[in-house]
Amino acid sequence: MVATTDTGRLSYSNGSSDRPLIGETIGANLDAAVAAFGSRDALVDVPSGRRWTYTELNAAVDALAGGLIGAGIGARDRVGIWAPNVPEWVLLQYATAKIGAILVNINPAYRSHELGYALRQSGVTMLVSAERFKTSDYRAMVDEVRGEIGTLSQVIYIGSPEWDALAAGPAGSDGSVGAAGLREMLAQRAAGLSFDDPINIQYTSGTTGFPKGATLSHHNILNNAFFVGELCRYTEQDRVCIPVPFYHCFGMVMGNLGSTTHGACMVIPAPGFDPAATLQAVQDERCTSLYGVPTMFIAELGLPGFASYDLSSLRTGIMAGSPCPVEVMKRVVSEMHMTEVTICYGMTETSPVSTQTVAEDDMERRVSTVGRVHPYTEIKIVDPETGVVAPRGATGELCTRGYSVMLGYWDQPDKTAEAIDAARWMHTGDLATMDDAGYVNIVGRSKDMIIRGGENVYPREVEEFLYTHPAVEDVQVIGVPDARYGEELCAWVRLRAGQQLTEDDLRAYCTGKIAHFKVPRYFRFTDEFPMTVTGKIQKFKMREVSTEELGLQDAAGTTMA
Repeated sequence: MVATTDTGRLSYSNGSSDRPLIGETIGANLDAAVAAFGSRDALVDVPSGRRWTYTELNAAVDALAGGLIGAGIGARDRVGIWAPNVPEWVLLQYATAKIGAILVNINPAYRSHELGYALRQSGVTMLVSAERFKTSDYRAMVDEVRGEIGTLSQVIYIGSPEWDALAAGPAGSDGSVGAAGLREMLAQRAAGLSFDDPINIQYTSGTTGFPKGATLSHHNILNNAFFVGELCRYTEQDRVCIPVPFYHCFGMVMGNLGSTTHGACMVIPAPGFDPAATLQAVQDERCTSLYGVPTMFIAELGLPGFASYDLSSLRTGIMAGSPCPVEVMKRVVSEMHMTEVTICYGMTETSPVSTQTVAEDDMERRVSTVGRVHPYTEIKIVDPETGVVAPRGATGELCTRGYSVMLGYWDQPDKTAEAIDAARWMHTGDLATMDDAGYVNIVGRSKDMIIRGGENVYPREVEEFLYTHPAVEDVQVIGVPDARYGEELCAWVRLRAGQQLTEDDLRAYCTGKIAHFKVPRYFRFTDEFPMTVTGKIQKFKMREVSTEELGLQDAAGTTMA
């Protein structure tokens, strides 16, 4: 299904397909899925027991879309969504797309300061919010910032009478515009929409300053979702368990749109990630596909009752979001029945996927690379200093170009120009290599590379080695300040239940097997890692903690040549 063109000598590749790009809006694509798969399951919310067929889902989406129009929401108006994984999130995603409003995804972990920034920077007109989630009182935080947001005219809480009225559709003089009136209203709005229109703003978690709003079009995310699903071999028979957050591309694009572009069923196991609830949903709903970042799969495999779950329905799934440990991937294949599981690599700014493994790839490539270039996408690996395309096998910055590259950062042309060059290449900031067959391996972030006494050390290489120790469940390697070498390696290690190790044990395990300068000087045993709500490890926080604990503040201030 996927063909790639490789130059052989240089780290450049582009992908094609026997399936054309989709030239329609998300709303039109959903309508087509309903026509083809109307009676099939479209959405299942396991916690509440609610279910929708494609026909029922579309009716609910259309009613909500009409309600939004009735509430004064115009094309390109921004509608914020601040909620965990609940069915209303899905309904709003498709309803805003049908009327051309731009959905602004707000991280469920945000606090009032971050919420206020996102609402203000994007110019949100209406905010749809949960009342609360976990320990977060959303209503209180909204009340705290609402007066500061000049554009924000409506706040509607999911489950409130206001939400029920909005979801019921537009009100006419007799209390309803009727089915025919609703169809006419939506048809008029659809006639003015283009698949290149912006439809979604997602705030990326910047390492400095405030997050930037990656702005994505119908064409960006609909096509990326479709081809992700194609490489997973989705059909209307598939049932996709989605424990990853909807506010992120992994959930709303690869999960929701990846399902509806193929007539598959979306299964919500819980509002937030819960390993036991996820496996229970797979078992009870006979899911064929399961998504997750590596830390999620590690948590599932580590459940005391893991072996009691019937996961035999699983066939495929996606592991993405951060580098996937080889040993974890092997266990997912052998113990979770995910024989066709794929690895995806991407970023929010590229809708998100640029490379993916496929079922036909041999096991070595499926567990040790992020696959090859996606259909209708180009990738190249360049020397970060010169921008020249690197030879095959050399490490450089990964860049990608094609339909999937975002329109830009919302209202930040200067930041957009820093990320996307004049030739429309998106510079990812990730360090990678490409082999002779076009397979890509991510070796780290350009800012994460450790330089120890002039030697470049890529943390992932050391992490992959430490994963091979039978007592190690998870490990993250960082650089910490050192007065002599500039940086030294520090490994944070989480052990399997019931296991015990010392620093000397791990140091002895490394000695003679990896180069001396790659052996961590420091080991820190831990039960958890600091991470974002999407499961991405926050290595900068680990560096701060380790620098403090190890008393390396003076070394941190040492100026190196």
